[in-house]
This record gives sequence, C-alpha cells and structure tokens, in this order.
Amino acid sequence: MPVAAFGEQQLIQPIQPIHHLHRIRHLLLLSARVRSFLLAALLPPLLASLVAPHFSALRAAHAASTVALPPLQTWIDLTPTGGRLRAPPGTYAGPAVISRAIIIDGDDKITVDGGGEGTVLTVRATGVTIRRLHLKHSGDSHDSLDSGLLIENGSDNLVENNLIDDVLFGVTLQASNDNRIVGNRIRSRHSDPADRGDGIRLWYSMRNRIENNDIARIRDITVSNSLHNRFIGNHITESRRALNLLFSHRTLIERNRFTNNSTGITSVNSSGVIIRNNQIMHSVDASGAGIALKESGTTLVQGNEIIHCAVGLMSDSPTHPINRITVIDNRIAHNFTGISFYGERGGHLILRNRFEHNLWPALVGESGQVDHNEWRGNYWDNYQGFDRNGDGVGDSAHEIWAYADQLWIEMPMAKFFSNSPLLELLDFLERLAPFSSPKLVLRDPQPQAHRQQ
Repeated sequence: MPVAAFGEQQLIQPIQPIHHLHRIRHLLLLSARVRSFLLAALLPPLLASLVAPHFSALRAAHAASTVALPPLQTWIDLTPTGGRLRAPPGTYAGPAVISRAIIIDGDDKITVDGGGEGTVLTVRATGVTIRRLHLKHSGDSHDSLDSGLLIENGSDNLVENNLIDDVLFGVTLQASNDNRIVGNRIRSRHSDPADRGDGIRLWYSMRNRIENNDIARIRDITVSNSLHNRFIGNHITESRRALNLLFSHRTLIERNRFTNNSTGITSVNSSGVIIRNNQIMHSVDASGAGIALKESGTTLVQGNEIIHCAVGLMSDSPTHPINRITVIDNRIAHNFTGISFYGERGGHLILRNRFEHNLWPALVGESGQVDHNEWRGNYWDNYQGFDRNGDGVGDSAHEIWAYADQLWIEMPMAKFFSNSPLLELLDFLERLAPFSSPKLVLRDPQPQAHRQQ
C-alpha cells in the first residue's frame, strides 16, 4: 500500500466513531422534543379528566358549608292558625318556636337542625301536631334542658312518629297537660349515661299519654310532680333508669319493655302507681333492680315478667299500714335476689307469683319479722312438699330459712362470695348440723304445688 494511502487511512479511521456519536445525540434530542410535545399536548386533558370530579365535589361541599340553612321559623310564621305547614323536603335550621295551633307533617323528608344551640323545636300552644319530622343537634346545657322538642304550657298536642337524635334531652313537657307522645324514636348522645339527658321529661304535667316509643341510650325518663300519666307499650333500653317517678301519683305503667338498663322502674314518694304486664329484663348493675319502690304506698305490681336482674323487686314498707303494696301474678326468674323487702312494718301482699331459678328467692329485712307481710299461693321452684289431693295447693307450708346465707344478709359486702364453693360447703354443714339457729325469712302457708302457665 502506498504511503500516502496508508497515511490517509490512518487519518480517516478515528473520525468514524465521532460521526456516530453525533448521530446518536441528534436522535436523543429529537426523541426528547417529541416526548415534550406529546406531554404538552396530552397531559393537561388527562389531568383535567382525573382531577375535575374531585374539584367539583370540593366546590360543592364548600358551597354547602358556606350557604346557611333556611330557617324553619319562616315557614312556621307563614302558616295560619289551624293550617298545615307545607315546606319542601330538605334540612332547615332551628331553633324554632310554635305559638299557635298548626300541623307539621314532614313525611319523613324534613330535618330540623338545631345547630348545637338551645332546643331544636319549642311548642307554646294548644292543638299542635308534629308528625314525621327529624329533629337533631340540640345544645348541650343541662341547666336550660336543651331538647329536641319542648312543650311548655301547652295541652292537647300530638307528637307522633318523629325521629329525635343527637340531642341532650329528647322530649320535655313543662306544665303541659293532655298531650300524646306516640311512636317516636328517641336517642341521646354517645356519652356516659350520667352525662346524657332524659329521653322524656315531665315536670308538673298531668294526664299525658306516652305510647309505643322506641327509646335508647338516654339517661332516664323522669316524671316529677306529675299526676295521672300513662306509659304504655314503650321500649326503653341501654339507659340508666328506664322510668323514674318522683312525687308522681296515679301513674299507669303498662305493656312496656325495659331491657339492659341499670334499673327498670323507680318509684319514689309516688302512691297509687299501677305497674302491669311489663317485661323488665337484664338490669344487672350492682345497685340495680327491676322495680324499686320507696315510700310509695297503694302500689299494684301485677302480671310482669322480671327476669335476670340484680334484684327483681325492691321495696320498703309503705308509710301507713293501710297503703299496702300488692304483688300479684308476676314471674320473677333468674335474678340474683327475687324480692327484697326492707323495713319492719311489712305492708306487702304477695299472691300467686312464680319464683323460678333465682339464686335467692326472697329477702325480708334483717329483723326476721315476716308476719307483717302476707305470702300466699306463690309457686316456688324449690318447694319440697306434696299435693296428695291434687288441688294444686301444697299440703305443707313453704318456708325459707337462712343458714350460712345470714353472712351476706347481715353483711351485704359478703354477697360477693355467695354461691362460692366455700360458702356452699358452709351452708351444707349448717343444714346438716346447725351450730347456730337458722333465720326464718318467710312462710307461704298455701304454696302452689305445680307451675301454672
């Protein structure tokens, strides 16, 4: 090969790799420009399609939060006396006050929001009908009794089939007579029972009918200084005291269901009360009872089922011997103590009740003086007598004696050990060979020999 050719070849060969590098860089720059163009052209529409719905929802929520609810008071003011409020479906702002007879039927489509201040709806009139409304979000002041509904100095009003929730007090009646509270669903706040308000509260209110309401998670139903009221067919659950009577004579409590409350019915200084055909179940707090009566004479407790309570029926002696407390035809079953009477004056008449599967069927004071109470014709599941003539009445009396049980009868703190193996053994030894005189608790001279359905 000529020298010139050899030298030229030597000069040209190093230039070829440099030429390829320039081409590769050019292609990379071109692809980057194409990619930038595509991103600039396609990314904005893509992002808009993905983000726009979320921005729309946020804008709608912001608009809803900034727009005030229309006040219900405006519609109330526009409704003539005796007329029907005809507001369109939706949520309206409370508080609102009704001062004349009108009809409000929300048809389950109208909500009144109290905004967390005061009482949601107040009635100061006669002949008002409030039906199928949703009342919610009252204030939280116990002093001012912030309620879902307050009836004040009103009579002959009808409150029917409403939903009342997220309120402190449910329905409050103050100096209001002859009203009907029917078919409502009432819930208080999700807080400790002592911090809630009353589901229904009556104060100096007479002849009202509280019927077929579904009430849960409240503090109590309180009836104070209110006479001749009727509580029929209600269901009250998960509360402290289902029904609490204070100086409220002649109250009728019939066909209600009280379940899973600390105490079912409490009657204090309330005479002439009728407690009939109710179901009272699962009041198992240490201080709870199915029915608790204190200084409430001339009371009738009839036809109730009192099941699985710490104490089925607890009562002191009536203030006067003639004001007897009559307990008749009840089923008292699966309680720790079936009946507990305290006070030495007696004054209880206990007839034809069924005592079944109670850990301790009955307890009568510490003195053992049972002659002041009359027990007759009751069924005792531990009766050990016979019925030889088949008349359904036991041939011998049923007597309950306390042996080792005297320990926890006289010292209530020892009740914790009741039915423990040690106490059961001690009780067996006491019965086998008593080293102390047993205590006669009660005597039923004519017990039922067979359980009657």
